[in-house]
Amino acid sequence: MSKRVLTTESGAPVADNQNSATAGVGGPILLQDQHLLEKLARFNRERIPERVVHARGSGAYGYFEVTDDVTAWTKAAFLSEVGKKTELFLRFSTVADSLGGADAVRDPRGFALKFYTEEGNYDLVGNNTPVFFIKDPIKFPDFIHSQKRDPFTGKQEADNVWDFWAHAPEATHQVTWLFGDRGIPASYRHMNGYGSHTYQWTNEAGEAFFVKYHFKTNQGVRSLSAEQAAELVGKDANSHQTDLLQSIERGVSPSWTLYVQVMPAAEAADYRFNPFDLTKVWPHSDYPLQRVGRLVLDRNPDNVFAEVEQAAFSPNNFVPGIGPSPDKMLQGRLFAYADAHRYRLGVNHTQLPVNAPKATTADNYGRDGLMATRNGSRHDKNYEPNSHQGPAQTDAALSAPLAIHGWTGTHAAPAHVKDDDFFQAGELYRLMSEDEKSRLVSNIAGSLSQVAREDIIEKNLAHFAAADAEYGRRVEEAVRALRED
Repeated sequence: MSKRVLTTESGAPVADNQNSATAGVGGPILLQDQHLLEKLARFNRERIPERVVHARGSGAYGYFEVTDDVTAWTKAAFLSEVGKKTELFLRFSTVADSLGGADAVRDPRGFALKFYTEEGNYDLVGNNTPVFFIKDPIKFPDFIHSQKRDPFTGKQEADNVWDFWAHAPEATHQVTWLFGDRGIPASYRHMNGYGSHTYQWTNEAGEAFFVKYHFKTNQGVRSLSAEQAAELVGKDANSHQTDLLQSIERGVSPSWTLYVQVMPAAEAADYRFNPFDLTKVWPHSDYPLQRVGRLVLDRNPDNVFAEVEQAAFSPNNFVPGIGPSPDKMLQGRLFAYADAHRYRLGVNHTQLPVNAPKATTADNYGRDGLMATRNGSRHDKNYEPNSHQGPAQTDAALSAPLAIHGWTGTHAAPAHVKDDDFFQAGELYRLMSEDEKSRLVSNIAGSLSQVAREDIIEKNLAHFAAADAEYGRRVEEAVRALRED
């Protein structure tokens, strides 16, 4: 076998990769050493801006297999028949910390899927919780700023975290999830995933349904206590990455079963609370889980930077039969996610292998821009319509239209009969066992007791009391006990 030759970026052979060119033995380095300058310049540019949120992540390839007939609700081709398999990529992540953060921390986990379907890529961007802290995207930058490192101290501050939550009573439900037993998953394999948002499905007849996605882990839900997590972080800050990588390398392919809740579109307007509110779940007694299929991860990326760090998920990447809902947080993310990738990776990030369609070919009039690899030839026009057999529109809507009415303006969310910020948080608390309640109270008190201002503590205690009187009393007693020590 012939020996491979090391070359420069331009393909010229490199004579010496051990010594820089100098003016004589031991002399100063020469500016003409192109290989040295190219290596240093490239090294300086190896890093791209990390994600503002979901920076710390892991990922794997796999497939989705349909196990149940769902064609009554959607015309999506990749869900069209039992037994059909579709390649996918799944990225897990923590939300608040930086790229160098630890895995085993108390934080929501991202659960972002890219289905490489024959009708184009379908991206489903969710979390390991079915709800979120806020219901309007205009508050998202404020929320994240409160969770990130303080500009002065350079670390996350309990004062900032709880001050925001004190002014966001709708966060009480998600706070109860976060400080409960599932707040620190034992691994990415041992947690559920949720679409969280409400989406629209449309069938061949044009009938519309609103759906919520539930990916139930087939490994069983396992979580860590705060003490176990602290010990694990000290041993291996990359614990979840290590577990995912090694399990797939051993041939132990983690899997999840996908279920959906299905609400006929006509029922949304009169539902007892706003079904598009991201801080709320739909009770299973109202809309039972309907099984769809099985998700399996069976292949690790060969290059974490190329395939995990550069993976770009945009919830506006829909396929025929699936579309958005009036969920305000989803609406904000339809813009924000794609815009983040254009900033981080460039306007042509969809041409990177991990982001490019695999079961079909992208064919449009996008041209030029930084790092463009698909510019067409002399025979390809870059305008539409044209007389040269260029790609043309289908005139077939991807999803059903959403009815709108009223005046433009900055409106509060529409009020439904049972809309409030605390009831579901109380329901979640009351579902817990006594041991689960004790750990929840201890976890909240351990964080809330660090807050300096009494008024911020009082506002948050009022939220827990509004959710459940016992819940509020126990958190208050635990906080007071810790602050008196």
